Amino acid sequence: MKIAIAGFGKEGQAALKHWQSPDNQITICDSNTELTIPNGFKTQLGPDYLKGLDSFDLIVRTPGLHPNEIIKANSTAITAKITTGTSEFFKNCPTKNIIGITGTKGKGTTSSLVAKLLEASGKTVHLGGNIGIAPLDMLTGGIEPTDWVVLELSNFQLIDLRYSPAIAACVMIVPEHLDWHASMQEYLDAKQNIFAHQTAQDLAVFDRANVESSKLATASPAQKISYQVPPTGQSPEKTGAHVDGDNIYMNQTLVCKVADVQLLGRHNLENICAAIATTWELVGQNPELIQKVVQDFKGLPHRLEFVAQKQGLRFYDDSFASTPDAAIAAMNAVPGAKVIILGGFDRGLPLEGLSQAAQQADIRKAIIIGAGGERLARALTTAGFTNYQVLTNLTMPQILEAAIKHAQPDDAVVLSPGFPSFDMFKNFEDRGQQFNAAVQSL
Repeated sequence: MKIAIAGFGKEGQAALKHWQSPDNQITICDSNTELTIPNGFKTQLGPDYLKGLDSFDLIVRTPGLHPNEIIKANSTAITAKITTGTSEFFKNCPTKNIIGITGTKGKGTTSSLVAKLLEASGKTVHLGGNIGIAPLDMLTGGIEPTDWVVLELSNFQLIDLRYSPAIAACVMIVPEHLDWHASMQEYLDAKQNIFAHQTAQDLAVFDRANVESSKLATASPAQKISYQVPPTGQSPEKTGAHVDGDNIYMNQTLVCKVADVQLLGRHNLENICAAIATTWELVGQNPELIQKVVQDFKGLPHRLEFVAQKQGLRFYDDSFASTPDAAIAAMNAVPGAKVIILGGFDRGLPLEGLSQAAQQADIRKAIIIGAGGERLARALTTAGFTNYQVLTNLTMPQILEAAIKHAQPDDAVVLSPGFPSFDMFKNFEDRGQQFNAAVQSL
């Protein structure tokens, strides 16, 4: 078979290992002409790397490459030839015990917590997808028919997916990646694929307090379970997983206390409830097991991660916050007065909500960085928040130094940009690691 691997990052490299055989002729296609390519493979590199793919039997799309880009460079007839590592994983996975989790923010935390809950109940669990291990690499990990697989699934992986997991969960949905999608509706349609191919024997989990999550779940014929974290002081519907006052319940059963949760912020209570709803039956409706896992779970790196207390200040790394809503969650989650570092690569997302939240939050100073800084500054000014400083062409240690100058004893210094990292850093991990290193060097 003649195969083109379109995009040679982590997923493309996993695809090469998966399809490499004497029966296949593989060509590696990528816009980067400086790639290191293993010996023995044909290449098609540079700006025209997607042209002429009609001649191949199969095109393996890397998640970050929109399928329409392949179609535009060739013809609509090529659509049936396009696949992904995620689709191939579903097709070949030895177990059908697959849990898929998507959403705009919180899917990584929820996926990790689901995996820990299942492990605590004695199950063998494989965690990957958009988090950690590429799906095709997971096939080499010795998955057995009775094992469980937990996949974090992004819109990039879901947009053309023709499979749905037996258990699918969608956490909160807000606008994101609108620079990649043709419209918000296309983004929603991509997310809905996590439910669209389920059967009546499957399970669909959704956030009933989030309009879009609730709508997307209607595509599924499966049994449905919802969860809800109401605003402080409001009462929830007392079904599914929910927070009521100081307690977390599953239906009428008390599972644990809010105080048992180690993660900051009410948004993380949503992730806790999503994980409880997803695994309740699988862990034997066991509140004690869930409480123990929740008490021990400290979260993922760069997600409102406490870094250190130095010079009388608390430092938090929330570099993963690449949308305005994620930065709003950090403003509300970190207690006390704070200096917050905002800004980065501008995807053109609405900033009104972030600007209004900054006006209402206990922010001593906002340090604004990145290519989106000027637009953010204008939005903040329009909302009546002018207590900001715009910085340009500075390193992370210099940015941190500027933030510390505005902080007072017992304040928090929070990196929660609300924008992607690509204009100044390799990725959100690099941004967070540089922040952590600068804090530790104080």
